[in-house]
Amino acid sequence: MIARSLVAAATFSAVALTAQAQGLTGNADAGQKKADMCIGCHGIPGYQNSFPEIHKVPKISGQSDKYIVAALTAYKSGERKHPSMRGIAASLSEQDMADLGAFYASHASKTATETPKAANEVTLALIEKGACASCHGANFSKPIDPSYPKIGGQHADYLFVALKAYTVEGNSVVGRANPIMAGMAKQYTPAEMRQIAKYLASLDGELSVVPQSRFR
Repeated sequence: MIARSLVAAATFSAVALTAQAQGLTGNADAGQKKADMCIGCHGIPGYQNSFPEIHKVPKISGQSDKYIVAALTAYKSGERKHPSMRGIAASLSEQDMADLGAFYASHASKTATETPKAANEVTLALIEKGACASCHGANFSKPIDPSYPKIGGQHADYLFVALKAYTVEGNSVVGRANPIMAGMAKQYTPAEMRQIAKYLASLDGELSVVPQSRFR
């Protein structure tokens, strides 16, 4: 019952978050020209960030355009706290975000299998405890709402840092304020978060890093 209520609330939250961008059509070619600030991290395979701890930057090629917009909007509003990402997002208009979303969504080149490989009993219990598939899809690459991220095949260390960020309170530069994800993440110990992240990263997902030249 609690999980179903949280999923319903999450759906409502996503609708509210993306409402302001409705009616905007992203242009992938325009997005490519606006991605200079993105490719220095997200266009380099294996690139690592040192804030708030060392981890690989997330794969964003192959995410949906709506998720890219939702994430950038959250950084711009401060819902997601990350100094460099907030600085970048603050400089973007809604059209810029839509164009970048279209650009990264256009990199989709593979389709995840409908049934992911089985998790071990302990990991499966952890995933079911958080009702992860209820929002991110049975294979974790088909979210129920396009403003939710695909997480199958994402870097494990990034997934861990992201999960942990939802548990942070009262920090001006670290944390994510989404109350739905906070409720989910706070159920887990750091070791359990790492276990979930390791499994999700091992899946055959749809995300990738598409190298982009800085000299264009």
